Amino acid sequence: MTTSTLLDSTETMPNPIEPWFWTRPASEIDSDLAVLRAQGVSFHPLMELPPDAPLPDQGKGFWAVTRHADILHVSKNASTFSSARGVTVMDTPQEFNDFFGSMISMDDPRHARLRRIVSAGFTPRMLKQLEDSVAVLASQIVDRIAERGECDFVVDVAARLPLKIVCDLMGIPDTHLDYVFDRTNMILGASDPEYAPADGDVLTGLLTAGGELAALMEEVAESKRGGDGTDLTSMLVNAELDDDRLTAADLASFFILLVIAGNETTRNAISWGLMYLTENPDQRAIWAADFDAVAPTAIEEIVRLASPVTYMRRTALADTEVGGAQIAEGEKLCQFYLAANRDDSIFDDPHRFDVRRSPNPHVGFGGPGPHFCLGAHLARREITVMFRELFRRLPDIAASGEPELLRASFIHGVKHLPCTFSPA
Repeated sequence: MTTSTLLDSTETMPNPIEPWFWTRPASEIDSDLAVLRAQGVSFHPLMELPPDAPLPDQGKGFWAVTRHADILHVSKNASTFSSARGVTVMDTPQEFNDFFGSMISMDDPRHARLRRIVSAGFTPRMLKQLEDSVAVLASQIVDRIAERGECDFVVDVAARLPLKIVCDLMGIPDTHLDYVFDRTNMILGASDPEYAPADGDVLTGLLTAGGELAALMEEVAESKRGGDGTDLTSMLVNAELDDDRLTAADLASFFILLVIAGNETTRNAISWGLMYLTENPDQRAIWAADFDAVAPTAIEEIVRLASPVTYMRRTALADTEVGGAQIAEGEKLCQFYLAANRDDSIFDDPHRFDVRRSPNPHVGFGGPGPHFCLGAHLARREITVMFRELFRRLPDIAASGEPELLRASFIHGVKHLPCTFSPA
């Protein structure tokens, strides 16, 4: 079952929760997002599921939160707007949320404890080790394609760097990279024909892919027990204090979150980045002329426009108000980050790609609050190093066709992007 089966077919307002919404031309998407922002916080009904549906009752619908200010309000008030009931519009059993969502599907104090423990992987010392690896990996990625003159930029470049970094962080052997890549595609691309199960049973496909990743993590964790490894898995399974150890289930769930949030989002930011640079040669020239000086603002601009995570859901824990709309306890709110990052009340000429845009208070890493992206610093570093290597070694690399978009509502994804360059 896909998200699209939940929507009321009589609904005439733009439905940003529909996977098809995000595979249309950018001008159509931006036009509909402008309509939604003008309406403020708008309600979208969900149709009733048949009694034999594999998912619980989905409720009446959801509130689309599309304005920048409203998303900041929801993000900052985690005590009113809960993550624990799920971060996608679909209601699923709590065990499902915990398994696929890890700490992003938790409220405090569970969320705070888990975030504190896994933060060991994002200390300055650990990030320094990973950053050293990023430069080496970026060089190796370019080595593999440099003589070809063309490639699929997503598969051959953008997807390789973040996946390898996440697996290195967790101590996953290189031999499993393709295995992990295929299963993350299934989890996030369940509504896309390229990745959906042949039998159409999406729920079983999701659980199977998640279970296989969990089994891999359990196998790796067991191999690290009692060892002296410096990867995050070794640190977590060999922690001296019980309160600093994760259960096998928590560790598996965190790994699934990492390979989805830490891999898919960065890969899509890099992919969209090449597209924006190809479409805006003047901005490319500005960045190329002084790469290091422009990189900090250029990376933020790529993340703003790409908005790799399209939306996140919250659930109201009490009757409240958002943007003038009266929200009842238990109702769902979906924060559409991509829409907020095009809010013309915040961003001048918001659809323009400007590598020197400043200030740039985007919500591409989520809104401020307890759920702000833990790996934002690492993601920025990966994007920077990858483009530095491309500018240095393949200075004329450019997209040579339209991106093939992921048919999904949760991820603003690119599946394939042909590119060409002078062989090096």
